[in-house]
Amino acid sequence: MVSIPACFSESYAEARAKFCRAAAEAGGAIRSWLNPNARGPNGERLYLDTARFGPADATNMLVLISSTHGVEGHCGSGAQIAWLATGGADRLPKDTGALIVHAINPYGFAWTRRVTEDNVDLNRNFVDHARPHPVNAAYDELREAICPRDWINGQAAADATLEAFRQRHGIMALQSAISSGQYGDPEGVFYGGRAPVWSNRTLRKILRREGAGVRHAAFIDLHTGLGPYGVGEIMNNHNPGHSGFARVKEWFGNEATSSDEGSSSSAPVGGDTNIALDDELPEAAVTGITLEYGTLPVKAMLDAIRADNWLHIHGSLDSPEGRAIKARIRQAFYPDKNDWRRMVWERVVDVTRRMTKGLAGS
Repeated sequence: MVSIPACFSESYAEARAKFCRAAAEAGGAIRSWLNPNARGPNGERLYLDTARFGPADATNMLVLISSTHGVEGHCGSGAQIAWLATGGADRLPKDTGALIVHAINPYGFAWTRRVTEDNVDLNRNFVDHARPHPVNAAYDELREAICPRDWINGQAAADATLEAFRQRHGIMALQSAISSGQYGDPEGVFYGGRAPVWSNRTLRKILRREGAGVRHAAFIDLHTGLGPYGVGEIMNNHNPGHSGFARVKEWFGNEATSSDEGSSSSAPVGGDTNIALDDELPEAAVTGITLEYGTLPVKAMLDAIRADNWLHIHGSLDSPEGRAIKARIRQAFYPDKNDWRRMVWERVVDVTRRMTKGLAGS
């Protein structure tokens, strides 16, 4: 009997060991990709690991990714391990493979951060960096309030500035200003970077290697932080002009939300991981979703990100404030409660079943 809470881990190192063991026991072909640019908090090496299941020539592929936003890997890794431990790979339909990508952002997972070792939000990094980067004028206007230099004494004044903006423009405009992504402030939050980071480049290599011959890919990127506690929101990864947009609606009906249509708890973002599948699997029809689990109210979640950013830019990890901030961001993206873990798992079972059913009927 598999204990679902035991599939979740307290650290990156524990999660990696559990994943590799579960993938091996399930008969997966495991590959490991060393991040040469960073080490963990104890000097440990950091790896992105993949496990491939199903026929080598499968034309349908389920792709399941964890830890795009580092610390959110506690959730995503646990869901992946539970899927493997309960025989998910054995339930794949005919002519269907599965690619499980564990800890795509191992630095963020190990250090309890959302960002990569470059302070880059990986889910904003998949833009075309050869073109002019998007401009977030509202972020530029609010930059000193979003990321105050004196977090300990200056948060109240900064929050007052943000609240005034919210009253003028609305809550979603404020959320978009902070979180939709920005490309001009490398020390700020939700920074998309100026070039593809290691995790971006490595995911693309993996997709090219594992996706040859795939004609339909169903993609789930596991996230936490938005929406009601424990509820797994199915966010449509596509804009309305993409063929995958209609397939997501067909497979999930009204459960699927869209930031473009204003039904999602997320503000519109650019440069997400789904772009890698469109780019690197050009012969495949891609149907992608973000499965987003709620934790805390939006302000508390964003404040945890802002505090963590201040800590790594201006503060000291080895201080009472640093330890409190680290505990805060962990709870903001990984509630330490078994009811939440079980809600995560139950939704993953349902969503992966429907995704593979959609693949089989495509």
